[in-house]
Amino acid sequence: MNGVIIVDKPEGRTSYDVVREVREILNVKKAGHTGTLDPMATGVLPVCINEATKLVQFLSGDSKDYQATMLLGVETDTLDIEGQVLSTCELSVREEDMEEALKNCLGTMKQIPPRYSAVKFQGKALYHWARRGISVELPARTVEIHRLTLLSMQVPYVTFFVSCSKGTYIRSLCADLGERLGGKACLAGLRRTRSGRFMEGEAVSLEELRDHRAVPEGRWISMAEALSDYSSIHVDEDIAAKLKDGCQPFMEDFHGNNMPSLAMGDMVRFILGRETLVAVGEMLYASKELPALNMKERFARIVRVFNH
Repeated sequence: MNGVIIVDKPEGRTSYDVVREVREILNVKKAGHTGTLDPMATGVLPVCINEATKLVQFLSGDSKDYQATMLLGVETDTLDIEGQVLSTCELSVREEDMEEALKNCLGTMKQIPPRYSAVKFQGKALYHWARRGISVELPARTVEIHRLTLLSMQVPYVTFFVSCSKGTYIRSLCADLGERLGGKACLAGLRRTRSGRFMEGEAVSLEELRDHRAVPEGRWISMAEALSDYSSIHVDEDIAAKLKDGCQPFMEDFHGNNMPSLAMGDMVRFILGRETLVAVGEMLYASKELPALNMKERFARIVRVFNH
């Protein structure tokens, strides 16, 4: 059993809790997720099983979509409603004010990871230090907000859609929006609706997994399909064996192979048969440069090999 399932993470559970339960339900040795969700958050949590745990490095950097609900006029130490209230204020906001604040948050911005987060400092998560009263200062990180759309307003609650880059903290975004509106705000609810190519509609609940004691039909995602955004180079069994033995891809083995259109630096899947993922590599040359290469020239660098 090697592949990916999309779990609809329930509220009140850590991402690690969910992975551990999936491992126990499916009776598998290895499992890992592709991006932490806070305990209060729900929604799309891709879980990689067995050999597919090697995919985490390729999937964890994907962009994400969320539906977030913000509470105006409240500041907490965790930047969400589960934290200790630090201050409150009256914040009267019109819809046009909210639209303008959202618009001003689009694009690239700097964010400092929240004190209560899973970001590591000296090998331990920031919340480890915060709970012990130890102040840790980390440099701001660059994140990108691709889309921000107001969904509803029932002041003091505001619900919006956000599409953003890896590493974006919606709690921090809410706090920033509160400041832009002339007051304070914190996160009141969060649901992830997309992680990379994985969508909310593909998700299975922990209850469904428990009931079936297996992945429900149609919800299992093969390793090759999980990287469907990558172009494919098809190989035969001999070349697949070479790649698995640690050989790099040289032109002589791929002479006459129908190569996809690729640029230097593109990531590519090496596929055996219909959908057996053999390896992932990084192109050292663009496809248009390959015909001029010596047959002994290596045209890609293997990043990861899969044994299944």
